[in-house]
Amino acid sequence: MSDMKTRTQEKMDKAIAALQNELKKVRTGRAQVSMLDTIRVNYYGNMTPLNQVAAISCPDAKSFLIAPWEASVLKEIESAIVKSDIGMTPMNDGKVIRLKVPEVTEERRKELVKQVKKMVEDTRVAIRLVRRDANEEVKKSLKDKTLSEDEAKRLEADVQKVTDDHIKKVDGISDEKEKSILTI
Repeated sequence: MSDMKTRTQEKMDKAIAALQNELKKVRTGRAQVSMLDTIRVNYYGNMTPLNQVAAISCPDAKSFLIAPWEASVLKEIESAIVKSDIGMTPMNDGKVIRLKVPEVTEERRKELVKQVKKMVEDTRVAIRLVRRDANEEVKKSLKDKTLSEDEAKRLEADVQKVTDDHIKKVDGISDEKEKSILTI
């Protein structure tokens, strides 16, 4: 039954990883390299992640500097940025591409916080569903007499502890993201 506890933990970890991935897409008004993770560049016929064809840096909090490994890819990078929905216009000087992160209004910041709260709540629900499934598995094992009552109670307590730990992690991630959104 310890494999059930491990499976439960893995499913909850996946829910948190999915949340972190979604939160990377939420712009805070501050340049973060992860904001460009979704951009794919046509590199010799293959759609390749931007960070595999260029060096990406943030010279300051409001801009990106994209230096391609090969000068021939510059136009492809520029068109990939234009096609993406990141809302930034590339400035190509023939050697590198610069991107300016647009200012985020106070109203937009509040919308972003609401969006983050919804993502976080969805993750909490997903974690609780995993807990419910694990508890149902424990009850079924108890009914089938493959577990004693003491083992079942211990397993349910373990599942609850894992759930509480994961909800705490989600809350920490949420607080951090909200802080970064509201910080100008």
